[in-house]
Amino acid sequence: MTESKISLKKRKVRSFFLAFEKKYKTEEEIENELATTGMEYIQMKLPVDKITPEFEKMLTEKMEHNILRAKIREAKVEDLESVKYLYNRSWLTSSTPYSMISFESLKTILEYPETIILIARVYGSDAAFVILDFEGPKNEYGIIAGLGVIPRFQRKGLGTVIGMAAWKYFKKKGVKELRCEVYKDNVVSYNFIKSIGFEEFARKVYKSDDFDIDS
Repeated sequence: MTESKISLKKRKVRSFFLAFEKKYKTEEEIENELATTGMEYIQMKLPVDKITPEFEKMLTEKMEHNILRAKIREAKVEDLESVKYLYNRSWLTSSTPYSMISFESLKTILEYPETIILIARVYGSDAAFVILDFEGPKNEYGIIAGLGVIPRFQRKGLGTVIGMAAWKYFKKKGVKELRCEVYKDNVVSYNFIKSIGFEEFARKVYKSDDFDIDS
């Protein structure tokens, strides 16, 4: 994939999750931040060699003892309406404005060959999703581009369950390192990511041009 296509993909995926940051600030505050100082994101990594058998066993047991018993599947085009629904449902607990994602934007994201969407189904209904990506000359970096859980299942361990599913997918693909980034004011997500072993390795500031706002 050419550099321009990679950049476009990143902007689309990043703008898809920009709305999640509006949980912490108003739309006007976000726009002002993008236009002036930019939005600062914490870049985090978890080298695969640091995922010891003991650590993996602990996470696996935690997932197996979770009462939700989620079933994980890889999304296809026919699942995108469900992903769209999950994205919008995750905002019911927030009073701040956000932009609804379009089916076509999701379809564009899914069509990138390096991008995978996993869906977690609980009690017969889809309840969470995670977008996975690959970067590096040999796709050696597994990127957790974003994750969403509907309000009913938040803080019940479903984030860990679908996060573990993401790790198992990356493991099969032989990645050397897991990476993600989190908005500096998103303390809840930062603490969750840190709790499963990720560590900060850099910070990056994005401006409006780094987001595909019109997608």
